[in-house]
Amino acid sequence: MNEQSQAPIEGQLRGDDSLTRLAAEHHQLEHRLHELTVRPYLSQPEQVEEVTLKKRKLLIKDRMEYLRRHSAS
Repeated sequence: MNEQSQAPIEGQLRGDDSLTRLAAEHHQLEHRLHELTVRPYLSQPEQVEEVTLKKRKLLIKDRMEYLRRHSAS
């Protein structure tokens, strides 16, 4: 996530612990995915981990969006 897109998110996170926790986990998953993608070759367990991390990251992103939309109401 780049700095420009992160700034509005940080503003929304200040008052919500759930969003803060989810954003931190999303960032950790993004970091681990980056570690995997820079490797020239992934073992079978690493390939499974990569797919699992991508799915988890997407789930967290969807949950954060849901919380943002419902906290604004």
